[in-house]
Amino acid sequence: MRRSIFFKIFGGYVVLLLLLSAVFLLFSFSTIKRHYLDMLSRDLRNVGYSLETRILGYFDEDRFSELESFLQEHGKKIDARLTVIDPEGLVLADSERDPATMENHRFRPEINQALEGRSGRSLRYSTTVKEEMLYVALPLTRGGRIEGALRLSLFVRDINILIKAVRQDIGLAMAIVIGLSLVGAFAFSRSLTRPLRELMKASQKVAAGDFDALVRVRSSDEWKDLAGSFNLMTAEVKTLFSDLRKRNEELDNIMASMQEGLMVLDHTGKIVLANRSAKALIEQEGPEGKYFWEVVRMTPFVDLIRRVKEEKKNGTTEVVFGEKNILCRSAYLSAQDGVIVTFHDVTEMQNLARMKRDFVLNVSHELRTPLTAIKGYAETLQESEDGPTRNYVSTIIRHVDRMIRIVEDLITLAALEEKAVAPEVEKLDLKTIAENVVRIFEPAAREKNLDLSLEAASGLPCITGDPFRLEQMLVNLVDNALKYTEKGRVRVSLRTEEDRMIIDVVDTGIGIPEDEQVRIFERFYVVDKSRSRKVGGTGLGLAIVKHIVTLHGGEIEVQSRPGAGSRFTAFLPLEKTG
Repeated sequence: MRRSIFFKIFGGYVVLLLLLSAVFLLFSFSTIKRHYLDMLSRDLRNVGYSLETRILGYFDEDRFSELESFLQEHGKKIDARLTVIDPEGLVLADSERDPATMENHRFRPEINQALEGRSGRSLRYSTTVKEEMLYVALPLTRGGRIEGALRLSLFVRDINILIKAVRQDIGLAMAIVIGLSLVGAFAFSRSLTRPLRELMKASQKVAAGDFDALVRVRSSDEWKDLAGSFNLMTAEVKTLFSDLRKRNEELDNIMASMQEGLMVLDHTGKIVLANRSAKALIEQEGPEGKYFWEVVRMTPFVDLIRRVKEEKKNGTTEVVFGEKNILCRSAYLSAQDGVIVTFHDVTEMQNLARMKRDFVLNVSHELRTPLTAIKGYAETLQESEDGPTRNYVSTIIRHVDRMIRIVEDLITLAALEEKAVAPEVEKLDLKTIAENVVRIFEPAAREKNLDLSLEAASGLPCITGDPFRLEQMLVNLVDNALKYTEKGRVRVSLRTEEDRMIIDVVDTGIGIPEDEQVRIFERFYVVDKSRSRKVGGTGLGLAIVKHIVTLHGGEIEVQSRPGAGSRFTAFLPLEKTG
């Protein structure tokens, strides 16, 4: 059963008061009794000392019968019993009993102490008078010799009556004090817990969503400061909840209007949030609370989430949902150790890209035959014509050659972009391929007085790849370098770093402006269009290089400055990953 704070505080005061009262009464009565006995003992000793001389006078004349009368007279005056004992313990006189009927007192504790020369005291039951009595004994000495002992005794019943009266008075006083203390404790406990109850009621209202609840405290102590802080906190919480509700509504509206699907997973893999597009995609209305592998059973998707969780970095994969191709982008949420996934429907884009690719491929195939025919007729005319006509025909042949190269590059690019077509991979020596490419371009380099060289690190391992495509990649890179370099050199280098083969093609040509470097791998993009037409560039070579590198699971980057040359670096994995 839960106990209130008021009960605990008030009950604690009650228990403390009762314990203090019990301790006080227990020790006060014993202290009072001991103090009163000490006082009576001192008074009896003083009386005994005052009677000592006269009692010894009766000893000299052997007037023990008169001594007994003397003891009876003075015993009545001081309301005490007086007894005289000789050194052997025999009772010589007593104020209340016949000495002849009394036993030897030698071994009574107070008598024994007195006969040893000390003041003795004892509180015990008397067999003679059949009551508890206080005994005080004094030695009767003369000339340094103990002549006997004087014992003075009082009935303890008188002391007990006094103690009882004192106990009643103290008990009454303690009852009054306890009553007043309990009233004060009740008032104090109530005043202490009333603001707490108000604060508790207000906090319950706030917890239930009522942020208008206020705590009103009349006191001017710390409770008032606490109530003010609580009211201020409630106002701040109300504002924060209002802002949060507004933000949540905005977020819900944004998520509901998103065409892309959105799904958030916690650290255990459970779905904690999914927008309407995601629910429509997975065809489930309430996926929240379920594990993602129960909802999306595609292996690529499961592998994507596992990889993002393990590597703690973003990832992308393509998953087929029925007749739709969905691009899944996943990001790691470090704060929650969770994952957020977005679903992009790329079916239409892929269909358009495929239509475009098919169109380009079909057009390229259709153009190849007439272009070849035009070139053939033009070459025939060139042989039979002289003068200005021959120059015109030469121009026609040059442009036809350029168009043929463009068509061939388009066909090559279309083939590389076709994902269904896998490269013909095998174990190959990239150094041998590079040597063949350099040998092909040596005449062109000598014609322009350029230094074309190959630098290959010793002990290069074999890689897995498509030899035709890799040779095509090197041909395009070296051809580009020679076309845009008028003096200096072109260097091809091969080396390994960790688990990658690094291919560098470095030239001392015209270079590429920094703002155009991000676009050089786009199809038909050329930095200097007039120069490209002059040297016969198609604008497709670097796009083909990019696709070949990607096809082999690698990356390519460029470093260049205008007038300082360019460096194209391709990174290929030593083991085939794609």
